[in-house]
Amino acid sequence: MNRRYDVLALGRSSIDLYANDIGAPFVDIKSFAVYVGGCPTNISVGTRRLGLRTALLNPVGEDLVGDLVLKFLEGEGVDTRFSRRKPGRRTSAFLLGIEPPDKFSLVPYRDNCPDLELTIDDVLAAPIADARALLITGTGLSRQPSRDATLFAAEQAKSHGTQVILDLDFRLELWTDARTYGIAVRSALPLVDVVIGTLDEVTNAFIINRTDPPAAHLKPDALKSIEAVLKANLKALIMKRGGESTVIYLPDGETLEAQTFPVQVLNVLGAGDAFASGFLYGHLKGWDWYKSARMGNACGAIVVTRHGCANFMPYENEVLTFIEERGGF
Repeated sequence: MNRRYDVLALGRSSIDLYANDIGAPFVDIKSFAVYVGGCPTNISVGTRRLGLRTALLNPVGEDLVGDLVLKFLEGEGVDTRFSRRKPGRRTSAFLLGIEPPDKFSLVPYRDNCPDLELTIDDVLAAPIADARALLITGTGLSRQPSRDATLFAAEQAKSHGTQVILDLDFRLELWTDARTYGIAVRSALPLVDVVIGTLDEVTNAFIINRTDPPAAHLKPDALKSIEAVLKANLKALIMKRGGESTVIYLPDGETLEAQTFPVQVLNVLGAGDAFASGFLYGHLKGWDWYKSARMGNACGAIVVTRHGCANFMPYENEVLTFIEERGGF
């Protein structure tokens, strides 16, 4: 069936202010660069730059920051006609200090943010039936009315044969109670085809009464929980393990591991969204799980060498050349 869009993404957009003073403690930052961000926004730009047809339902405020975000997205070729302005709401902002290789101080400003005001009416106006894949995020499940709207969007997608991709997108500071994160994610799983997340996100989402930090690999109780979910409905769980590898869990019990590409890290924020963009590119082209994950790994590897997120997502030829120069898929 021919559809107008390859990907329809739901959720937040923000202005991202990233420190120009690389290596400086946050309190010593003198200036910031202005970018656009937010998980579904980054992925919409990433998939568009890879050549997919992308639309975004992103509630923004009736403010200048919302103007900035929409102008950027329109310049990227992302279809924003389904974006919604939320009167009285302020488009989100994130400030970031960059101290490679492992300190990235993120300060969110999300009081009165518009994306959590996503409604069922907003979803009804979006082209879910005309998209091959719907991307939803864990953050979209963190508050009402966004939670119900996100679940409704997933229901609509399932009824129209649109694949549902859930990016776990766990940001502790965006939840009033972190314990509710797993509950919200597990409630959405029956409507989801593919889950993408980090080791920590997967552990938080799938283990009930978690009290210990995640290990390098999933523990037996987590694997048991994942196995049950996979057998019930998921096509795949894609687990990102940073610079180590990406692991794909499949319903038949098979586990695949896709190696990453070693690079010099500047900024890790945005890498996961770049991965999701590359993975969706491969997946929607009919590639196998392993090759799709390798494409995602390449996109992530490129972005971690750069300063920001959406503004620095790679293009199709750039990624394919990057992979070929490193031995191919």
